[in-house]
Amino acid sequence: MNTILSSAIYFALACFAFAMLCALIRLLRGPTAEDRILALDTLYINSMLTILMLGIGYGSAIYFDIALLIALFGFVGSTAMAKFLLRGEVIEP
Repeated sequence: MNTILSSAIYFALACFAFAMLCALIRLLRGPTAEDRILALDTLYINSMLTILMLGIGYGSAIYFDIALLIALFGFVGSTAMAKFLLRGEVIEP
């Protein structure tokens, strides 16, 4: 791997780590439940992107499968939390 790509990957990992730190602060200090859910969404998206950067850096395809699972479970979890905030229940009778 050339030096430009490896330095770009390290820069992207540092940016994602900083974004995850900011989202974690919002998750812990968020005044409303909606803020906390948005911070959790940001956390799972940034973690998915971090894993994708690691997959590019190591040249392994397993990281892409893991990122796909994180995206799938994150979307389902976000949908369930939004539905719970709107209606007060996740599964309707």
